[in-house]
Amino acid sequence: MKWQGGRRSGNVEDRRGMSGGQKLTLGGIGGVIVLIIGFLMGGDPSEILNQVQNQAGPATQQGPVESTPEEDRLIEFSDVVLTSTEDVWGRLFQENGKTYPIAKMAIYREGIETGGCGYGQKAFGPFYCPGDQTIYLDLSFNRELSNRFGAKGEFALAYVIAHEIGHHIQNVFGVLNKTNAMRAQMSEREYNKISVMTELQADFYAGVWAHYATQLSDVKLTADDIMEGMRAAAAVGDDHIQEQSTGRSNPESFTHGTSEQRAYWFKKGYESGDLNAGNTFNDPSLQ
Repeated sequence: MKWQGGRRSGNVEDRRGMSGGQKLTLGGIGGVIVLIIGFLMGGDPSEILNQVQNQAGPATQQGPVESTPEEDRLIEFSDVVLTSTEDVWGRLFQENGKTYPIAKMAIYREGIETGGCGYGQKAFGPFYCPGDQTIYLDLSFNRELSNRFGAKGEFALAYVIAHEIGHHIQNVFGVLNKTNAMRAQMSEREYNKISVMTELQADFYAGVWAHYATQLSDVKLTADDIMEGMRAAAAVGDDHIQEQSTGRSNPESFTHGTSEQRAYWFKKGYESGDLNAGNTFNDPSLQ
């Protein structure tokens, strides 16, 4: 993966020195597990935040930021990758007679007050907040990708960013509003299926970005990078995560899709590059 020296649009905000807000009040370890599963690798955090008590905290304050060379490199990398998604989606929207509304990224440490999705914490993993159209990323997640999930290589983090942008695309298309409205009309078990379809479509959109990245942006990908992306997608499958943490998996509780499904939809997006091929909600295998 070649990205060094790539264009940086500057839509990445460094909020590592900011603190404020109050952490969520959770009703025991069960609530923690629900939040971690719900936030890990994306989704709409407001869905879960609405289910727990979230009290307003003190005003946000800016403090000094101490940054390591590795963190500086990751911020530059994230900026170049985010810019690449802007270039790709900007062109695809333009070809369809529309203007792409750019999403921003906020880099933080430990916890952060979002613009409409409550208080985010690094244990949730990267997430997209539709309220302020911003991706939230704690840089320590890059180590977690490698050490906990075994998703090694630079493209693993690029896949994560592209997946979160996939949720932004869903927000722009109105998909998130529709799926959120379904929540009140369904049982948890039924809605989990909708959640899986939503996440797999974001994986598909990540693949679409990868399809066009080399052609339309300063990020140049190889076949090895795509394999890294498929391994990363598989590493964060619900079945793999549950088996890793509890020794077993419960398909009825899946919210993001299995390892096989996540790798499949990422690959499908990459190979087709066709937005019309990513309607996971009409796929018979996901019903």
